[in-house]
Amino acid sequence: MAYIELNRKKLRHNYQFLDKLFKKNNIQWGVVSKLFCGNKTFIKELVDLGVTEIHDSRISNLKVIKDMAPQIQTVYIKPPPKRSIPRLIKYADVSFNTDYGIIKMISDEALKQNKIHKIIIMIEMGDLREGVMGENLIDFYARIFNLPGIEIIGIGANLNCLNGVMPTQDKLIQLSLYKQLIEAKFRKKIPWVTGGSSVTIPLIFKKLIPKGVNHFRVGETLFRGVDLFENEIIPGMKADILRLHTEIIELMEKPKIPTGELGTNVAGETPQFDENDYGKTSCRAILDIGLLDIKPDDITSEDETIAFMGASSDMMVMDLGDNNKKYKVGDIITFRMSYMGILAAMNSNYITKIVVN
Repeated sequence: MAYIELNRKKLRHNYQFLDKLFKKNNIQWGVVSKLFCGNKTFIKELVDLGVTEIHDSRISNLKVIKDMAPQIQTVYIKPPPKRSIPRLIKYADVSFNTDYGIIKMISDEALKQNKIHKIIIMIEMGDLREGVMGENLIDFYARIFNLPGIEIIGIGANLNCLNGVMPTQDKLIQLSLYKQLIEAKFRKKIPWVTGGSSVTIPLIFKKLIPKGVNHFRVGETLFRGVDLFENEIIPGMKADILRLHTEIIELMEKPKIPTGELGTNVAGETPQFDENDYGKTSCRAILDIGLLDIKPDDITSEDETIAFMGASSDMMVMDLGDNNKKYKVGDIITFRMSYMGILAAMNSNYITKIVVN
């Protein structure tokens, strides 16, 4: 049985590390939970940390949070689809927005539900994903700031999410200046400048965050402890909070080279083989996980002597060489996962999720 293990102790350690870092720098922050894919067992671990604000990109996941802990402020972190607006108002306290027509619909629905829905205006800062163009921001704000049923609580930006544009001090200063322009022209306070995500955290250590940027949204660094500039673990943080465990379901000595006429496999690939391996054998293990659950490029075996050989939809084949560690059927092979690997495996209904201390 394949399963993902969440280490409660390491998660708490990383949360406290980041909370202390942000408080020291007068920054508010919320946890991005989308990596958990709405899994109730793992979401409860966040709630038990004392988290007061959770961000997600799926309304169904925000419903899980609201059902479990109504007091937590929920934030929907992409422009909402118009057909989801009734559920958005019901389960999200805040949403990211870039379109006047959608915000008008949010205003109307908030009035129907007798709520005030909070809005963050996202601004395009060069990565070319979501965001109002900077030169249009003042006119855009002028159209929406008096709409009933909504409260504009911030402006924000996403970087490094689509085209890899990295956050810099200059870009964050520019974002802060947009806030100052709005406040000066409309005499309205904008409480949040949410310009920070996991990729922006290294700028805190370098003291390159402008004072105006006062809000972060953090997922990957909390769960992986990683500095996304250097792709290394941040000193003082824990890695491997989430690990993938797979079971060996077959283990035999087999030829290294397949026999028969070769075509493409189920993944549309044509595997290549080393002619020097003709006539040689090795110990091959089949694991109870496959392409339906995760991409092989997104996992790394903790046992460095094991080599990936191939995968089909539900099984993965590993080369154990001479099997010097005496693996047998039923034994567990453990993997570290990339961010996208965790997301894929968490989204698989075929992988069990457990918590350990």
